[in-house]
Amino acid sequence: MEAQELIKRYKAGERDFILLSLRGCNLSGADLYNVNLSGSDLRESDLSDADLVGASLRRADLRGANLRGASLGGADLNRSDLRDADLHGADLSYCNLEGAQVTLEQLAQAQTLQGATLPDGTLQE
Repeated sequence: MEAQELIKRYKAGERDFILLSLRGCNLSGADLYNVNLSGSDLRESDLSDADLVGASLRRADLRGANLRGASLGGADLNRSDLRDADLHGADLSYCNLEGAQVTLEQLAQAQTLQGATLPDGTLQE
């Protein structure tokens, strides 16, 4: 699926986009509040400044994705692969990162981790 098709269907009210191949797509600045992209391939995609608040990204492949400045508050990133993803300025407040593949260095780049459940299951206060 192409990024424009996803946005068009999202605007029409569709929210479930499970197991899609969106590798390298440009969703920069997209409004995808509460979208379900569980299990989707988003490797090397541009999600900078995207609104992904409340999104389900469980088991999504986000390796090398640009999440710079993205709003991910309350998103479910359980078991997602965030290796080499750019999290500079991303809002990860109240995210579920349990089991996610992400480094502490990457998490330190985030704007906020308040209330997030970290990969080891601990709660960030």
